Amino acid sequence: MDEFFYYNDLFSIYKDLLTEKEQAVFSSYYEDNLSMSEIACNRNISRSAVGNTVKIVENKLCDFEKKLHIYEKNKRLYHLSLNCETMEVKEIKNELLNLLN
Repeated sequence: MDEFFYYNDLFSIYKDLLTEKEQAVFSSYYEDNLSMSEIACNRNISRSAVGNTVKIVENKLCDFEKKLHIYEKNKRLYHLSLNCETMEVKEIKNELLNLLN
């Protein structure tokens, strides 16, 4: 289940870097919770083409994150915001500077 949320989060960050077809298939599968057979029927393509597209998009999303780290930085900012009341100003400053690098 964590993988499901992870890919949804990556998709919300990086979807504009995907083709329209990739966006549509991935969104149907992950956001609309349609089966690969339903997507294939709706788009008039084979079920294996849907599966291939989903796998290609998953790989692309992971590759984008590996290079850009936007998801990881957002996650660190979120945790920093939760803990900032218990942290020293210097610690917060250092963590923010690390995020910018």
